[in-house]
Amino acid sequence: MKLPFAGRLLAVAMLAAASAALPFSSALAQTPEKPKVALVMKSLANEFFLTMEDGAKAYQKEHSADFELISNGIKDETDTANQIRIVEQMIVSKVDALIIAPADSKAMVPVIKKAVDAGITVINIDNQLDPAVVKSKNITVPFVGPDNRKGARLVGDYLAKQLKAGDEVGIIEGVSTTTNAQARTAGFKDAMEAAQIKVVSLQSGDWEIDKGNKVAASMLSEYPNIKALLAGNDSMAVGAVSAVRAAGKAGKVQVVGYDNINAIKPMLKDGRVLATADQFAAKQAVFGIETALKMLKGEKVDSGTNGVIETPVELVTKP
Repeated sequence: MKLPFAGRLLAVAMLAAASAALPFSSALAQTPEKPKVALVMKSLANEFFLTMEDGAKAYQKEHSADFELISNGIKDETDTANQIRIVEQMIVSKVDALIIAPADSKAMVPVIKKAVDAGITVINIDNQLDPAVVKSKNITVPFVGPDNRKGARLVGDYLAKQLKAGDEVGIIEGVSTTTNAQARTAGFKDAMEAAQIKVVSLQSGDWEIDKGNKVAASMLSEYPNIKALLAGNDSMAVGAVSAVRAAGKAGKVQVVGYDNINAIKPMLKDGRVLATADQFAAKQAVFGIETALKMLKGEKVDSGTNGVIETPVELVTKP
């Protein structure tokens, strides 16, 4: 049967529409949208976080078909307000996952809850959010990172072997409201107590070189018998080394740190710094990203009963 012209035109149009729709829907099925993963760090003036960002970018480059990466950091270690704004921007941008190294263990929890409530998969790295505050918000946020207390204990025990019972030391703590600063201080204290060494001063250096230098200089002036300075990160250790030199006590006061950043390696080599701890900055964000991608796929993640996925930390005494 021969269709009239109008009928033939309609049939051709329907056939064209069907043939066009089929490959389009097929293409959609074959190329699902890649998840967007946001990495929000602390101060990018800190070499540790630059190394972390570089590691994350290198990993994304190797796995570019699996996810998109958006990375952000803040201007200094105490810029919590700006970090909150960055997380709010990521919520508006509708990222699928958020990997965060929080500037403050308590103050960041409310905005993290907003992200969780928005359906974003959140992974906590570097500095653990305060478990009690997280629990009070009725959310679950896995922590992927090292045991900071254990890492600091390794460094402290190594230092203690160079000292004797009754010696005096000072601890330069990171930002005091952060869980990792508190844990590292606890680890240092554990080691000093076990060796019967006196901690005569504990002050915050806010994770930064200049503040670490200022605090170290103050300790050396107030407590002239100090034999060692235990810094909660390598940036503050760098500041402490300068303070020791300025006080004319190079070789008489030991300095230890934490992080194993590149800037500390020449100091390990020539003895200005006795030891540090490596928590593998380049891999930390990658551990978090891998965990987030598994969760986005619906895979089970074993975070134990305390919500912690522990990553390595090692004592370093040579570059």
